[in-house]
Amino acid sequence: MEKRIVILGAGESGSGAAVLAKKLGFDVFVSDFGKIGDQYKELLDSHQIEWEEKQHTEEKILNAQEIIKSPGIPNEAPMVVKAKEAGIPIISEIEFAGRYTKAKMVCITGSNGKTTTTSLIYHIFREAGLNVGLAGNIGKSLALQVAEGDKDYYIVELSSFQLDNMYEFRVNVAVLMNITPDHMDRYGYEMQNYVDAKFRILQNQQPEDAFIYWSDDPIIRRELEKYCHGKLYPFAEEKKDGLAAYTDGQKLVFTEPTPFNMEQEELALTGKHNLYNSMAAGISANVAGIHNSTIKEALSSFTGVEHRLEKVATVNGVEYINDSKATNVNSCWYALQSMKKKTVLILGGKDKGNDYSEIAELVKEKCSALIFLGADNSKLHGFFGEYGLPIADVSSMADCVKAASEMAKEGETVLLSPCCASFDLFKSYEDRGTQFKEEVHKLAQ
Repeated sequence: MEKRIVILGAGESGSGAAVLAKKLGFDVFVSDFGKIGDQYKELLDSHQIEWEEKQHTEEKILNAQEIIKSPGIPNEAPMVVKAKEAGIPIISEIEFAGRYTKAKMVCITGSNGKTTTTSLIYHIFREAGLNVGLAGNIGKSLALQVAEGDKDYYIVELSSFQLDNMYEFRVNVAVLMNITPDHMDRYGYEMQNYVDAKFRILQNQQPEDAFIYWSDDPIIRRELEKYCHGKLYPFAEEKKDGLAAYTDGQKLVFTEPTPFNMEQEELALTGKHNLYNSMAAGISANVAGIHNSTIKEALSSFTGVEHRLEKVATVNGVEYINDSKATNVNSCWYALQSMKKKTVLILGGKDKGNDYSEIAELVKEKCSALIFLGADNSKLHGFFGEYGLPIADVSSMADCVKAASEMAKEGETVLLSPCCASFDLFKSYEDRGTQFKEEVHKLAQ
């Protein structure tokens, strides 16, 4: 009898896993407790895959030999608990897809900078003419790409949630940008649980594999000896022994495997955090044997990532910046740190157990006003209320941008960098950022 695989969640990863499983001849069933998007219904229907939405039918799920769980579904979800009690193995879509490809895996994780770094590495590999796919948290699902025609390399952005359900998957080049508190609500408010999830990226590395990481991160340094299997390629801002990349003030210096350097001002991305992103991407390409002239050109020609410090427009002398992808406090810290002008900061959304003290000093130094965009802003008022800054409460993007345009003075910046998930008022951080851009463009008309 053919093996039965049930997929929980029918978004990008779930529907892609279903297509690959069907192609491999498994008995496939897809179940989503929410509504399935039309494009995913069409994809499943075109492959004759049975699905259900807005419910989980137990008898169709608990007869699975294996369950592929979408990363957004928490481990405490009733159906996940029942599946575990029934002894059914639960894996991620990345774990499943990895079994059926011989491609080299370049995987990026970290609390911040991973989307930019992943996009930058993908850009360099493409410029080098390699047969490469972009997957994980961005791009098309890895499983779908494996099903539709395999690649030689995949550049995969991995969240801690994806890593939680990965067991045998081998990462040839692992990149760990940094570790700061995030998703504490999913990890029992226990930082070590989150740290352990991030370090799973190293669990199956072999001696010939590479581990690229920010050497000044205290948590990474502390955990390193527990985990390391591959060759180490640390990077940092200041020169010290053993670094694979550093800066000397003017230049970005790469020391191994092939030494080269480039002027910092030639980099497409500006700001200290982007220096780290460029180092990590440059080392990844260097390790893969891409010529240094190609790496230099690609690091100069990259155009950035949507919803990450994205310049939207300048209206009446006020610059509007969309950083909707800042779904945790540390991301907002990076954004505020890079602001050169007084800033009207838009915060709020679904709080994940945030500690706002990390941005307290920057808010006092950089901000002229605050806008709280959320269904429940009480925690934000409790923390920032006594700062003496003008505050507006809004619950729609139209009202938010209207308030921003009234509060911001000429020469100031309006920054959407919410620190929070978007699910209280929006479908996703992309939806939040897109609505912000639409409302700003209306102002400009």
